[in-house]
Amino acid sequence: MLILCRKYLSRIAVSDIFVLTYDRMRRYEGAWHMEKKLLFPSYVFLESEKGALLADEMSKFRPYVFMNESGQSQQTCDTEENNGLIRMDQKAESFLKFLYGNQYHLEMSKGIIQNGIPQITAGPLKGMEQRILRIDRHKRLARLEMPVNRNLSRMQGSRTIQEHNWSYITAGLEIIGKETK
Repeated sequence: MLILCRKYLSRIAVSDIFVLTYDRMRRYEGAWHMEKKLLFPSYVFLESEKGALLADEMSKFRPYVFMNESGQSQQTCDTEENNGLIRMDQKAESFLKFLYGNQYHLEMSKGIIQNGIPQITAGPLKGMEQRILRIDRHKRLARLEMPVNRNLSRMQGSRTIQEHNWSYITAGLEIIGKETK
């Protein structure tokens, strides 16, 4: 999908095309291995200052996007009127840019549990402890709350991030210790 977007969308309509990834640890063959996973597996992010031009190019691009390699049409959850675009609000965009920066990859973080409260000691999640909703110590993952503007109005021809239920993101977090006082 990323390659197709780069191929069929002009640099005038889109200033940047990317996917977001994160590190996660998985245990197999008797050892822990670092893996790179897609944060939003079915989505490609398009950064644009010209929303109308992008929507127009997406409507022309649509027949190419949703065909598999054998030329068969694929099922999608998008409807024709929104051209598959989802508008990201400023809070969510700022949050993701803070975590990811320009590399579009979220590295593994490390931390400890102190009196039942997570304390991140290293990595991009440092200082984001208040956003952690859940920690899965066995899978070495954290679920972070995504900030969304509840009063965001719908932009014509696109859906908002709230309508897609992106209320959290997953990030790699290794808890290296637990302290109780």
